[in-house]
Amino acid sequence: MKRPTHKELTNKLKQACAFLQKEQVNIINQTALAADALELDYSIEFELFEVLNELLEKTKTTDYSGSRPPKRSYEDEISGLDLFAFVVEIDRFEEPVYFKFSISQDALWLVSLHIDRKK
Repeated sequence: MKRPTHKELTNKLKQACAFLQKEQVNIINQTALAADALELDYSIEFELFEVLNELLEKTKTTDYSGSRPPKRSYEDEISGLDLFAFVVEIDRFEEPVYFKFSISQDALWLVSLHIDRKK
């Protein structure tokens, strides 16, 4: 069986939404995320949760763009956890957005959120 399955992706997206609603979101590299936010023209300080909510509401399992099986993180905070990457179009941005996250037992970990660069 190839991972992640439709069921696994559905579950991860639901978990991500639940952690977002509880504001249990951590950022792996805030400097990189801030630079990407400037490029996308939003404020991570004031609009990040709104952007994430729009992305997660719009994301379908067919938007998955990560590897199969998912790569594992090498970042200290989430070392060994699966990374889930998606490319999604939302009205807020003119171009498709790539975002990657991981789920731990207690939080959503945002790894990347930027313009999709796979053109």
